Amino acid sequence: MTNQVSEVPERHEANTEAPTPDSEQPVPGTRDRWAARGLWSRWRPLLLRLHFYGGMFAGPFILIAAVTGLLYTLTPQLDGIVFRNELTVDEYAPQARSLADQIAAARTVYPEAPITSVKPPTVASETTQIAFTTDDAPPDYTRTVFVNPYTAQVQGTLTTYGMWLPIRSWFDEMHRNLHLGEAGRYYSEVAASWLSVVALGGLAMWISRNRRHGRKRLILPDRHRTPKGSRTRILSWHGTVGIWIVVGLLGLSITGLTWSRFAGDHIAQLRSELSWTTPSVTTTLPHTDGTTGAPGDPAASADTVLHSAQAAGLQPPMWMKPPAAPGDAWEVYERKRDAPTRFDAVAVDAATGAITDQSRFADWPLTAKLTGWAIDTHMGVLFGLPNQIVLALLALGLITVIVRGYRMWWKRRPTRSGLPTAPERGALTGLRPIEAAIAVAVLAAVGWLAPLFGATLGAFVLGDVIAGAIARRRKRIAS
Repeated sequence: MTNQVSEVPERHEANTEAPTPDSEQPVPGTRDRWAARGLWSRWRPLLLRLHFYGGMFAGPFILIAAVTGLLYTLTPQLDGIVFRNELTVDEYAPQARSLADQIAAARTVYPEAPITSVKPPTVASETTQIAFTTDDAPPDYTRTVFVNPYTAQVQGTLTTYGMWLPIRSWFDEMHRNLHLGEAGRYYSEVAASWLSVVALGGLAMWISRNRRHGRKRLILPDRHRTPKGSRTRILSWHGTVGIWIVVGLLGLSITGLTWSRFAGDHIAQLRSELSWTTPSVTTTLPHTDGTTGAPGDPAASADTVLHSAQAAGLQPPMWMKPPAAPGDAWEVYERKRDAPTRFDAVAVDAATGAITDQSRFADWPLTAKLTGWAIDTHMGVLFGLPNQIVLALLALGLITVIVRGYRMWWKRRPTRSGLPTAPERGALTGLRPIEAAIAVAVLAAVGWLAPLFGATLGAFVLGDVIAGAIARRRKRIAS
């Protein structure tokens, strides 16, 4: 729940709520300054401060991610409409042409480019997709030729990103990096790394605030006992909407970090050490010293490889990846990402059609399955249209939470012409020493896992320390 601010009443509105333990302040002059404060009263200022920092400074990044994510969830069906001519055939024949003929037809478009993958039709009305690596394609993109499987005629060529066609890949890249390349990935990493911290801090504060009012005030906005447009009414909507979407936000944050520049590397390293990585097949042929099994022309062996993969039980949608070097096998893998999912894969010797290695989705570790399902849910493909609708609602809810958070911050300004203030400093000093050590250790661990979170938090703290020193100096001079 982004941008939660303290429950200090506005100077321009009546304070209609009785004081709560959340507003307790340290008792000065006591021998043990922590003894008079409960656990929550000690920890709340730190959570409030983190929530404020995240909401104010990472909030714009999270807002951009929410807006671009919303656009992404609304676009998948557009590719099928706009590129119908490339994707489908109007007339079927009793027998499809061989893959060799279809690859030869695609070769007329890119005679010299290496083939990246071949995707046979999933259903009878689809074209065959043959992707090429070309010098004029953007990094990580391919030029895909769409061939009629019955006539071996080329129906079009598109620039694709993995499985995604141009419209979906354009919005996907906008969400990932705003079309700014590698530098643009930093924005999404800041958003993903702060989202969990902000959401969990807001969740704790909202539950504490409403522990006296029962479940109804926790999950439903107070629309009747607070003035319309008041900060209290805005806070009620801010908190209740946040409660409804917090689990989804945590899922988006964690899965989003797997694609990030720095945190993604650390997560990949952690998954590898814990054996949570996705299984894959070995394409190196065991019986060759590299002088045989040369890639050659994929067209010569494509049909043999396809028949072997089908005989091994693989079903469409599946992709066929030609050998990358002498001594390599073809890799054929299923990619049915909507439930029920299928991710079986085999390595096929082009010369003999023999299966040299295989990976069965049923044998994947549970952690690898859960990781894949979580990522596909984030991308809106696991449950199809219902998945897209849920993601769109999450994005809309997050947008409203962020906007309301900024509205509450603005309403806290001390005068109509003044600027809003931040929560008071000294959150760490209000903790017991062991609690402060735990807090620092946890934040340091999160900062290691997500370096951009650690870097931005460090910058916020440094700026806050400098601002506090300047304020104290001015106060001394004024006195």
